[in-house]
Amino acid sequence: MIKKILLGAFSVALFSSVHATGKPALVNIITVSNDTQPFQKVPKTVIIKTKKFKIRIDKQPNGKYLYQSWSANAKITSKPSMIISDGELIPDGSGGNYYFNFVNKGHNYQVWRNYLTDSATKAPYTLTVNDENNNEIVRQDGVVVKQ
Repeated sequence: MIKKILLGAFSVALFSSVHATGKPALVNIITVSNDTQPFQKVPKTVIIKTKKFKIRIDKQPNGKYLYQSWSANAKITSKPSMIISDGELIPDGSGGNYYFNFVNKGHNYQVWRNYLTDSATKAPYTLTVNDENNNEIVRQDGVVVKQ
């Protein structure tokens, strides 16, 4: 009985809006963007910690990203052991994953944001470093220290 009343009320509301506007009412329209922007909000600054490193990534005023790293036991207020500028944000698929890409002396540093994974225990970030021959020399999962 309640279902019939609710269906009747919905129908009246729907037909009333059609009559008032002359156009059919559209309910629950979802618009999907074809942009390459990730669905998740990318923080302006993120600090992550892996087994061996602390990494800070900052968005610069020019739209590029700055990579700074320290050993895992160092204080982030100390001088970084490595600084790489002009990094880029690269979307990965349509599920919100992305990575930051930095190049330094032939080595490619990537910090991956893992929103969608095949494992519930996957770390939120992964650092990979490839040498000039594209051989992976570092792969370490990381957790967020500050976002």
